[in-house]
Amino acid sequence: MSAAPASDLPFDDTTDFANADRGFIGALVPAVVRTDDGRVIWDNDAYGFLKGECPDTANPSLWRQAQLCARQGLYEVTEGIYQVRGLDLSNMTLVEGESGVIVIDPLISAECAAAALALYREHRGERRVTGLIYTHSHGDHFGGARGVLPHGSGKDIPIVAPEGFLEHAVSENVYAGPAMSRRAVFMYGDSLPKAPDGQISAGLGMTTSTGTLTLIPPTVDITRTGQEEVIDGVRIIFQLTPGTEAPAEMNFSFPDRRALCLAENATHNMHNILTLRGAVVRDARIWSRYLDEAIDFFGDTYDVAFASHHWPTWGRDDVVKMLSEQRDLYAYLHDQTLRMLNQGLTGPEIAEEFRLPPALEKAWHARGYYGSVSHNVKAIYQRYLGWFDGNAAHLWEHPPVELAQRYVELAGGADEALAKARAYAADGDLRFAATLLNHIVFADPGNADAKETLAGVYDRLGRGAENGTWRNFYLTAALELRQGTGKVQLDMSNPEMAMALTTEQLIDSIAVNVDGPRAWDESFVIDLVLTDEQSRHRLNLHNGALTHRESQAVSGAGLTLTLTKPQLLGVLAGKGLDGIAVEGDPELLKRLFAVVTKPDPSFAIVTP
Repeated sequence: MSAAPASDLPFDDTTDFANADRGFIGALVPAVVRTDDGRVIWDNDAYGFLKGECPDTANPSLWRQAQLCARQGLYEVTEGIYQVRGLDLSNMTLVEGESGVIVIDPLISAECAAAALALYREHRGERRVTGLIYTHSHGDHFGGARGVLPHGSGKDIPIVAPEGFLEHAVSENVYAGPAMSRRAVFMYGDSLPKAPDGQISAGLGMTTSTGTLTLIPPTVDITRTGQEEVIDGVRIIFQLTPGTEAPAEMNFSFPDRRALCLAENATHNMHNILTLRGAVVRDARIWSRYLDEAIDFFGDTYDVAFASHHWPTWGRDDVVKMLSEQRDLYAYLHDQTLRMLNQGLTGPEIAEEFRLPPALEKAWHARGYYGSVSHNVKAIYQRYLGWFDGNAAHLWEHPPVELAQRYVELAGGADEALAKARAYAADGDLRFAATLLNHIVFADPGNADAKETLAGVYDRLGRGAENGTWRNFYLTAALELRQGTGKVQLDMSNPEMAMALTTEQLIDSIAVNVDGPRAWDESFVIDLVLTDEQSRHRLNLHNGALTHRESQAVSGAGLTLTLTKPQLLGVLAGKGLDGIAVEGDPELLKRLFAVVTKPDPSFAIVTP
């Protein structure tokens, strides 16, 4: 992939630094957030080393981005609108109303959100929260909700979100949560030391906090572009942007404050079409079109634009320029990938040849700090053509271990393969050295020399990467090659997240964890009668598959449980059937749970 090298970038342009510092009011000192029991869940002071010059262990462009993202404190965006930045991966925005303050995007963790709100109140007074807005359905924009609206508060306060928010906010945790959590460790570099040769940024922000994730369901849905709401005397006009950076997302303006919120649709980096942690592939085509619509729809109603990450952009002309370039960025990625795949190129081939127009290459906000040209192009290819590249040799290849064993044999054995890999690394071909070393490690995970050599190659690849998530992935892989597989603490017990799941999603959470081979010989039907939802759900375990549907049938089930949704959550948590009406054979429930496995997000990624 050809791209502008760091030496060609406009490092003498310090506009971003001026904007990142503009409106500074005060910082949290120390910038450390703890849980009630003293556990540190956020430490922005750990990034103090970024005040120094870029070392040879980091890409200068990523170092610059990290310096910008590490800025922390309360900032004035415009009169009556403030942001707290640097206290989580995302920003919290606060809009002052007639009697209190509206909170936009309460970060990931309740503890960080509470600290951010306290910092705001320290400088702006004890304003009560009079509204809460979620820009979109990712956890770093709703998880801290209880930090600004604790239990017992917030009755009748509007909670505003785009249509479909709740379904999408919880669905990832149901279907692929453990695997995504495991990959997120690599993507954000959670296990790496914060140091010049370790984790320095994730590009979109510094890293993710690790506190208490909460969720307050929305009470006001935004269902159409042009919808206007008034919260605490503040007029807000919305633009729905589904299928862009998130399945449910929206931009909105404060016309009386002449300010525009761009959610996460236009930030100061190239974003992901498909994140390295995994997700449904996003639609770069529609993303571009909604950015174009925003330019026209919001017209001349703003003098500043801010987003859910990074720092604002002031001046309408500068905002339009940024939106236009972001629009062109996603359109160009989409259209040129399609042009080249229709010429017969595969995803990796397109990524290798792809180059952005020079004007976009040198636009700091279009640099690949979080998404990259390479993996975004492959994602667009995947969206249209899937995993198969059309080459028959790739249709039924051996799995990684068996393939690796054959490659090592072909290379003349592990010692010969290792010598050749070291030669490629010495010649600067780190990419093929990593490929060859990966085969050696998969063929023999106990080969300590190969593991250490591969870790050293990953060190070099990571330290040279401009993309924050690539750096974190490479360096975390090197760490695990040296120290073994890390553990992920996956909390599946959050009651608010669980209550936000539909009954169908709760049953799906069981179905995707049924151990099929163990369940091959099981065959039975269980009915769940939900009295609070006035619904009946029929579960059918047959041929190792647990299927379900809403049903009106009142016969044919071996077991019928009549209960409420909270009681169902208790049953799924193993709390038994006390207080639940049972008709039929309760042993069927035990037989079902006997073939359900618990998610394990501690599986290996860099070795078998």
